[in-house]
This record gives sequence, structure tokens and C-alpha cells, in this order.
Amino acid sequence: MASTGRLEVQVEVKSSADKFWGCIRDSNTLFPKIFPEQYKSIEVLEGDGKSVGSVRLLKFAEGMPIVTVSKEKVDTVDEANKVVAYSVIDGDILNFYKNFKANLQVTPNGDGSLVKWTCEFEKASGDVPDPNLMQDTAVKSFHGLDAYLLQA
Repeated sequence: MASTGRLEVQVEVKSSADKFWGCIRDSNTLFPKIFPEQYKSIEVLEGDGKSVGSVRLLKFAEGMPIVTVSKEKVDTVDEANKVVAYSVIDGDILNFYKNFKANLQVTPNGDGSLVKWTCEFEKASGDVPDPNLMQDTAVKSFHGLDAYLLQA
């Protein structure tokens, strides 16, 4: 019997919420440029890549474990509260998880901001581990994006 689960992490960054959110929203072009060791490309297949219903194809760099390709659909966008949610609809992740949904929220925190990433998943089988690798990649991306913004 497959099991469901949830992972959640909060990362404090020094960049302002508006600045950080703007870059998250522009991740289609920014992430492959800033993180070539993680992302080979992010291609918008449907929509504008930012609005609800948009579909994008992420191709991960060689050397990334387990996942080489992921197709994601944007489920929710709340610009006022700086929230975006997406579902994985195709790709390597679905070999391990029947369902994989992630939510990202950026909130002001003093001079910086707090980035909260949550994922909900259903394992394809009982021997599949929790998606800690995806969580670790998200945290690494948030820290890297913050460092990039502080240099800009």
C-alpha cells in the first residue's frame, strides 16, 4: 500500500520578499543561468510559465541524482501573498511518487524574507523514500538565489 506524506522547510534569506519573489517568478530564465549545475533548461510548454495552468519542462543537469526531467503544471498563483503551487504531471519523479505537489511562499521577515517550501506526495510503493532530495535541492536553490541577489 502506497503511503502519503508531507515535507516542509523554512529558509531565512537576506533578500527582500519583493526581490526574492520576483526572481522566483522569473525562475524559467534565471535558474538555468544561476544554477547550471542543477538546471540544464526550463522550457515553457503551455501558457506564460507563470500563470495558473501553465506547464513547464525542467531538464536537470547531468550529475543530478534520480531526476533528469520533470514536467510541472502551475496550480495556484497568489501575487499578493507571494504564493505559487505546482504539480508534477510527468517525468522521473512520477516513477517514485504517484502524486507530487509543491507549494512555495515568500513572506517579509525583518529586512529579509522567509521562504516556506512544502510538498505533499504519495509514494508509488512502500520502499520509496521521502523526497528529501527535492527538499534539499529547493533549499540549495533558495540559498543560492539569495547569494546571487546580494551580489547583484
